[in-house]
Amino acid sequence: MTTPLRGTLLSEEHRLFQRTVREFVEREIAPHAARLDATGEFPHDNLRKMAEMGLMGLLVPPEYGGIGASALEYVLALEEVARGCASTAVILSVHNSLVCYPLWRFGTPEQRERYLRRLARGEMLGAFALTEPEAGSDAASIRTRARREGDSYVLNGTKIFITSGDVADIVLLFATLDPGLGSRGITAFLLEKGTPGLRVGKKEDKLGLRASSTVELVLEDCLVPAANRLGEEGEGFRLALQFLTGGRIGIAAQAVGIAVPHGRQP
Repeated sequence: MTTPLRGTLLSEEHRLFQRTVREFVEREIAPHAARLDATGEFPHDNLRKMAEMGLMGLLVPPEYGGIGASALEYVLALEEVARGCASTAVILSVHNSLVCYPLWRFGTPEQRERYLRRLARGEMLGAFALTEPEAGSDAASIRTRARREGDSYVLNGTKIFITSGDVADIVLLFATLDPGLGSRGITAFLLEKGTPGLRVGKKEDKLGLRASSTVELVLEDCLVPAANRLGEEGEGFRLALQFLTGGRIGIAAQAVGIAVPHGRQP
């Protein structure tokens, strides 16, 4: 019988990291998973405890409050968290790969100072808003509009299926300057919780992952400072594809973690 490939990839340092996260999850996360799924209660305590472990800033360099984990360490951590509580793993994945990482890679120094350090320490929670009622997999077809007015943008539209959208402190959201431009009009923005014109709509009642909140976000003349644009005008679609590539790796890691029963060593 051949040795599984995974066994050849993990150094002793990786295995120590994996064991540390596993022991934490089995002690602090897994015992509450069934109750949270039954009630749909958002796992605030889980996030607080993960922040103390440094898991909320896995991909963020230490100079911004993270632990600077490698891609492999990130996958290992997500597998272990998903093994204990799938809902918590979804929240962790979106926060790290679709909010923290984009801010680190493409944020301005001012945006990093204002948001990234607090996100990495778990003092803020991030959400990612791309999907719309008429634009799911075809993200280039989004219709949420952004109109420049002086030093701000005015946003109007609706986003759906947004993980943590009702509890997040900051939302990385995509809008188009002109639907006629297709992907070339899409631009990314950072919206803080409480931004005038941003409100939470319908909350989904799901069959699974119930402790992970999934909501609609509605923008009605939502005023966003130009300083909160991530990247340049028209770069949003290209940036989103880069973020989602990493996000898909995180989803795969969660699937692996969910598939491994408790008591088994993956």
